[in-house]
Amino acid sequence: MFTEITELVESIYLHIPFCRRRCFYCDFAIAIGGEELKTRYVEAICQEIDLTASQVAIANRQPLQTIFFGGGTPSLLDPRQILTILEVVARNFGIAAEAEISLEANPGTVTPESLQGYKSAGVNRISLGVQAFQLELLDRAGRGHDVDEIYAAAEAIALAGITNFSLDLISGLPNQDMSQWQDSLTRAIALQPTHISVYDLTIEPGTDFGKRYQAGDRPLPSEEATVDMFLLAHEQLQDAGYEHYEISNYARQGYQCRHNLVYWHNRPFYGVGMGATSYIEKCRIDRPRKMRDYFEMIDAWRDRGIVPTVLPGLPNTELLDTMMQGLRLAEGISLDRLRQNYGDALVETALNCLQSYFHKGWVKISGDRPAHLMLTIPDGWLFSNEVIADLFAALE
Repeated sequence: MFTEITELVESIYLHIPFCRRRCFYCDFAIAIGGEELKTRYVEAICQEIDLTASQVAIANRQPLQTIFFGGGTPSLLDPRQILTILEVVARNFGIAAEAEISLEANPGTVTPESLQGYKSAGVNRISLGVQAFQLELLDRAGRGHDVDEIYAAAEAIALAGITNFSLDLISGLPNQDMSQWQDSLTRAIALQPTHISVYDLTIEPGTDFGKRYQAGDRPLPSEEATVDMFLLAHEQLQDAGYEHYEISNYARQGYQCRHNLVYWHNRPFYGVGMGATSYIEKCRIDRPRKMRDYFEMIDAWRDRGIVPTVLPGLPNTELLDTMMQGLRLAEGISLDRLRQNYGDALVETALNCLQSYFHKGWVKISGDRPAHLMLTIPDGWLFSNEVIADLFAALE
């Protein structure tokens, strides 16, 4: 960490690692524990918020605009614990009256009463991890809920009066076919969330799926099938009134996820909790991914003043991050901003690297003023990994 944080920061991510089980595709930092461990963890994360705030210059402690409880399954904490954490955040930084306060939840872990409790604590946005509407796919992915619990959770959200409701789906699951994907999209739209996230399955090393499958092998859908799933989602969600504003995200007007836009615009944010990452003063600071190590980090910071280590970035890391995140957005990246922040020479290097993709029709520069560099939709987004990999090679 830094002796003093002088950068203005408007967002905080709070990692709540608890899960009932690990999904077969998940490589996040999670923990499975009882009430005693949850109580200890809430105390630790509150201490970390205090310690983080102690590094921030008093003049720069401004009310936060976005707060995100991610996981794990934050809805495994009870509303009183969420309230305790938010009270510590408010005491240290303040929370803007219009702040977006999101909490991730899984079906089967919420009730109208618990959701009303979260709302009373200050939560005003729920992100529901649905993933699929077919029991066989939920079981195959290691999810801990069934289809009926999806509908019960959506009804509970409505009964609690939480109107900002996001829903997650995963495409490319083992043995998933187009009829199932069409069914999931239709059912998701019928629930009328304000936001829908659509993630293409990634096979991560060390996960259960990573031990069983290799990308491109059956029973995973073919690359052609996953492309068709992406295009179907793009078409049907837009027809249903959702703006495709980021590669994996769709929103009704006025309901883009403000917290995630902080990441995609490469703006600074605090990150607290096991496995969380902060992005402060153009540096990323990682927390330990295991519970015992996390507790030891908090003890060392609190008792001996040993702050989390800031790892130096590679040359051009900030430009790479800005381009990698910004090209995920439909609006792209302002070329004026790139030149102002990183200089003409680096920007020209990046543009020269992209020439072949301009010719393929995957990348373009808008004719608006100011001009924006952007991936085309849908072709540029479909090949975004290839484009970004070449940018990394050119700029590293």
